[in-house]
Amino acid sequence: MKKMMRNNYADFLGEIKERIRRAQYDALKAVNKELIALYWDIGRMIVERQEKYGWGRSIVENLAKDLQKEFPGIQGYSARNIWYMRMFYTIYRKNAKLQPMVAEISWTKHLVILDRCKDDLEKEFYIRMTRKFGWTKNVLIHQIDNKTYEKTLLNQTNFDKALSEKIKNQAKLAVKDEYTFDFLELGDEHSEIELERALMNRVNRFLIEMGGAFTFVGNQFRLEIDDSEFFIDILLYHRRLKCLVAIELKAGKFLPEYVGKMQFYLTALDETVKERGENPSIGIILCKDKSRTIVEYALRVSKKPIGVATYKITTQLPRNLKKELPSPEQVAKLMEEIKL
Repeated sequence: MKKMMRNNYADFLGEIKERIRRAQYDALKAVNKELIALYWDIGRMIVERQEKYGWGRSIVENLAKDLQKEFPGIQGYSARNIWYMRMFYTIYRKNAKLQPMVAEISWTKHLVILDRCKDDLEKEFYIRMTRKFGWTKNVLIHQIDNKTYEKTLLNQTNFDKALSEKIKNQAKLAVKDEYTFDFLELGDEHSEIELERALMNRVNRFLIEMGGAFTFVGNQFRLEIDDSEFFIDILLYHRRLKCLVAIELKAGKFLPEYVGKMQFYLTALDETVKERGENPSIGIILCKDKSRTIVEYALRVSKKPIGVATYKITTQLPRNLKKELPSPEQVAKLMEEIKL
């Protein structure tokens, strides 16, 4: 009886703890929304007075001085931060889509986005992704520095034909064209085994670079088919897509035959590992280099959902790829899949 009581109490305590955590999170969200609303209003009032009375830059310096005197010890009223409030309002006031989103992330993350993102669609992407995946400030900076926005839009997959309408756009947003593993201590010449071992030694950083919604299932994941063994380099699970993600590591250039091998792995996963109610497994072939045309031809005949990406240790997006970014209209449509 005492044992049963202890078990019941443990469950009860767990429920109470979870409820407290939810309340704390809700309270933080409420505080953040109030702070963002305050900064929005301050920015709005400054702009309105400047437009009405022709006030210049001195209004911000004077306001900062007087607010710091009135509210000593309260941070946030420096001239620099008030300039950001004005910029915040000016940038988002005419964007009906972004306005409702601005209260969904913290002010410090807004400052990062305002400083580092020039395009409205890029800002929207990082606001949505930060909110959806709970990115910290440092993770957000890392994602922007590593060009996640561009690399996501440039990805090469066959998801349009291999996945259902329900999840294909979400899946596109889960695969980048290039991954940056600048946290690995590897030379330019390395084997696939060395790459895998290095990634497994820094698995948390690896999952962050993959996008934030992945969980680790295993490496050298064993499949047994008719008394033969096969091993997938890395197997992940995407929590929002609700599907297994097989990753094959290739330390050289992409070859078309890699697609056939990945199709076999995905078929085997769907037949022997996938749980009822989960979506079809997805494959990502990670190569050191690739020809976009060869990838396009190879994926064209594949019926299984596969993406082909490269990995680098630098963050620069090749100039010749910038012109291949989708149109703003296509980007806006894709962005709707990043639910807040």
